[in-house]
Amino acid sequence: MNRLLGDPNGNICPDFMDERYRASRTVFVTANTTDDQAAVTLRAIWVTTNEALCVQWQQQVAEDERLRAKQQRLAQEEEEHQTQALRLEEETAQADERKKNRIKYHVLPERPRPNAALDEVLVSDFAMRKIDKGLYVEIYYWTNDGLDDALTNYSTKDDDGMIPTTGEDGSTVWTSAAATRPSTKVIPDRNLSSVDFAQAVPQMITSF
Repeated sequence: MNRLLGDPNGNICPDFMDERYRASRTVFVTANTTDDQAAVTLRAIWVTTNEALCVQWQQQVAEDERLRAKQQRLAQEEEEHQTQALRLEEETAQADERKKNRIKYHVLPERPRPNAALDEVLVSDFAMRKIDKGLYVEIYYWTNDGLDDALTNYSTKDDDGMIPTTGEDGSTVWTSAAATRPSTKVIPDRNLSSVDFAQAVPQMITSF
């Protein structure tokens, strides 16, 4: 069925008695059918045909609306699918980033600042000496394990264990042997757990 290009509901039936339709009337004129009757027949044929076209037009409009709604629904579903895919991609990327940089994204518990007067901690002499010199010190020394290690060494070290070292001005300075040796249990910062960091930060604030 050919697609209609316009709404046939506005069509006006022509006057088939007009001279322009003489040839059309002649087809229906017989011994028992007059010219006027032929015009009536032509009008009836036109009305029947136009009514069929009006029905076709209504069906065509309904089908167009159905297809338009379907296309709109598919477009909306595609947009939602792309949005979900983008969200999933971003969440996956964020999850991968958190896995690679767990320390960066670790949320430290909100706790009051330690009171140095009440919560003083014993930090390794070696670590404090490096800080005094402005050198890098592993965070391990402020974790619970690092503090326990420092306390153990402090309790068992030989008080007479002093060795000569060179001061900043080039003079000889006698320093505790413990202050010149790193802990044998020290753990690089990159290998510390988030729990270790959570333990170390308050202790570092206290010791400073």
